[in-house]
Amino acid sequence: MSMSDESPADGLMSRLSLIEDQALESRAAAFTQIHDELQQQLDGKDAFSRNG
Repeated sequence: MSMSDESPADGLMSRLSLIEDQALESRAAAFTQIHDELQQQLDGKDAFSRNG
């Protein structure tokens, strides 16, 4: 499977796997970044559905 065949869920799982191998402090920051990215996506979709 090439990178272009990777689904969004596969990409997230890959990122989570890489994060798990990091030191605790680094993991916390990385998980916070993923949380913020996902929250922005959800907020954007919510705003779109209310306006659309």
